Amino acid sequence: MSGLTKRSVVLAGHATSVALEPEFWAVLDRIAEARGLSKAGLLAEIDAGRGRRPLASACRLLALDWVKDQSG
Repeated sequence: MSGLTKRSVVLAGHATSVALEPEFWAVLDRIAEARGLSKAGLLAEIDAGRGRRPLASACRLLALDWVKDQSG
């Protein structure tokens, strides 16, 4: 895997950034498209449901679950 790519977004009225590997961003982009969401909309959904888990970790776990569901 290559280095991290950072994306900025406003979540719950606060500007933040998320740094993930490009491979994870690619999967998250596909998830957003499949759900009819913008990238920011998907990140807002992830943020709302992540509990105390770090946002980057929640993004990675969603991406992994989605890939697993697509291949199974």
